Amino acid sequence: MTPVASGKSARPRRSPAGRVTWILTAASFLALLLSGSWSARAGATRTADVLPRLARGIVGREFDYTVARDQSLQSIGARYGIDPRLLASENGLAPGAPIKPGRVLHIDNRHLVPADLDDGILINVPQKMLFFFCRGAVEAAYPVGLGRPTWPTPRGGFQVLELREHPVWRVPKSIQHEMAMQGKLVKTVVPPGPDNPLGDYWIGLSIPAIGIHSTSAPMSIYGFRTHGCIRLHPEDAEALFDAVAVGQPGQIVYEPVLLGKLDDGRIFLEVHRDVYRKGASDLDDLQAIAYSHDLENLINWTRGAEVVRKADGIARDVTLAPAGAPTP
Repeated sequence: MTPVASGKSARPRRSPAGRVTWILTAASFLALLLSGSWSARAGATRTADVLPRLARGIVGREFDYTVARDQSLQSIGARYGIDPRLLASENGLAPGAPIKPGRVLHIDNRHLVPADLDDGILINVPQKMLFFFCRGAVEAAYPVGLGRPTWPTPRGGFQVLELREHPVWRVPKSIQHEMAMQGKLVKTVVPPGPDNPLGDYWIGLSIPAIGIHSTSAPMSIYGFRTHGCIRLHPEDAEALFDAVAVGQPGQIVYEPVLLGKLDDGRIFLEVHRDVYRKGASDLDDLQAIAYSHDLENLINWTRGAEVVRKADGIARDVTLAPAGAPTP
């Protein structure tokens, strides 16, 4: 079972005049939004690859989880796609606190789907999630490990070029150089086995030197620790390996702010840290998406501002409740 399956370049500083600040009241913020006076500013501060489009559905759920032996907040967060600090906070624990087997944790790992594809793989870097589409529907969604800020995962379209089981890792020259700089034994080739960081499954992509693969370090999942490749939990890597085919298309995007409207009319917002510092995880992005899809009058903007501020990486309900109804 997939953890969150559905069904089956420093950031530029902005002057106070060049951004919407947090001291706006909800009323004045909404008035500014409806007046349209923010739109030019919002468009000017957005990066070209962050498009004002709606997310396409939601994966994951809220559930209770019983801790097993030798598990930690880090390992559970990595497995289910939730920051361990958030997992601790929402369960009344200190960050990094040990947890005893048998303890029940409440987990919310809901994530918005950035877009819809007919078939293929979609990876959203700030979200640290991979979505696999089949016949226009999300067949599975997995948390992933991605490139650290000093070695970022590249964006763009790709095709699956090869599928290799029990791969040999031929260490790139750049990583050999890093090994030498760190005083480590420089390896040029690593055979299959427990010491191979590629794990048992390699999905080679048309992006040079980049692939999707299993890992010998599963707690690195849902983080930014790789040399640009996309890591999956061993079980998830096996499932994706069996599902994809050579020639299958895919896309890697960078969308820290996700807004979606579900079939039942509820509005969800998911915000992530701008880990690669592209200046794209603030109120301007939320405004642009909402305004582009005529959702500005359906959103609780006070709640939306809170979600943007916290940027905790979980899809949150920001639907504007009818007068007299409780806030979600």
